[in-house]
Parts: sequence; structure tokens; C-alpha cells
Amino acid sequence: MKFLNHLSCIGLISLAFYSQFSSPSPETPTPTPWPEQFHALLSMSLNESNQITDLWYDWPKGRNVNVMQKQLGVLLYDVEWDNGTSFYYTLGGNPTCRTMNFEVGIPRPDFLNGANYLGTQVVDGFLCNGWEKVDFIWYYEDVHTKRPVRWDFYDGIITHVITFEVGAALPDSYFQAPEYCFSKEKDTSQSY
Repeated sequence: MKFLNHLSCIGLISLAFYSQFSSPSPETPTPTPWPEQFHALLSMSLNESNQITDLWYDWPKGRNVNVMQKQLGVLLYDVEWDNGTSFYYTLGGNPTCRTMNFEVGIPRPDFLNGANYLGTQVVDGFLCNGWEKVDFIWYYEDVHTKRPVRWDFYDGIITHVITFEVGAALPDSYFQAPEYCFSKEKDTSQSY
């Protein structure tokens, strides 16, 4: 009987030693939060429509600017604020502006918390971890650099990240919508 007790003790000690010093089992990856400020050049497509977007994200100041160029289209500015207000406007000889209010403001840096892990796959030539959140967004980041590679939306918009500059910021003046966005005669008929 003493022999069996010793074997049990040795087994418990071995198990404790093994669990303390063995390599941990691989954990499910979690998405890297966005940096508080960055600039990304994006190539976006939806069906037959193509667009290049300069995204300037500034979480500390609660704002986001998208400068969007649709293929053979007009350059469109989208200034988004954390309070849900967005200004979509054009510049030039026949400027337009549309103000929209959304229930949510700009995405938090950790907006992917709670996303479902999809595993790894090659996306745009990069080995990526992928996540899906609320059947709204499918997000892919490079396994090694943790930089975003692509995100896809429920409506078919596919966003390819061409460049990603952490810490890049626009001067404050770029976040001010033009004066005509605040007049009563602003254009609301334009569909962007």
C-alpha cells in the first residue's frame, strides 16, 4: 500500500512539474487593437466599383477622415466624429455637402473585442489570422507583423490595406468641414 501511495505522490509531483515547465498549449489569437493614430491607404471594391481611400484615424481627438476617390469620379471627403456626426463633401466649382448622423461614432481601437476567430489563411498574399464580428465585418491581420491586411463588410465591400503608418496624423485644419456644410442651403440630393 505504501508503494502505491508513493507512486501516487510521484505521479502528482510529475504532473505538477510537467504542467509548470511544459510549453503552454497554443491560445486562440486575439485581434491587435488599432493604434490610437494611423494613416492607411486603402483600395476598396464593391462589385464593379473601385475606390482609393486615404484613411486618417485619430482616436484621442475622436475623429476620422476618409478622402475617397472613386474610379473616374469626384474626390469626396468624409469627416467623421466620435459623436456620430459625419460630413460628406466635395470641393471645387460646384461644392456639395451632406451631413449624416449615425448611432455610433468612430470605431474604438479595440472594436474587434469579442470577434469570432476564423483561423489562419493566406489573404492578399499574406498569412493572416482572421476574425468575424456580428456578421458585419471579416477582418484579417498579418500573423507576423499584426498589421491589418484586409477587411470585408457584410454588404460586399472589400477593403485591401495598401499602406499602414502607425502614429501618422493630419493637422487639425483638415478635420474642419467647409463653411457651406453648415448653411441651410447645403446639397442633400447628392448620392455618394
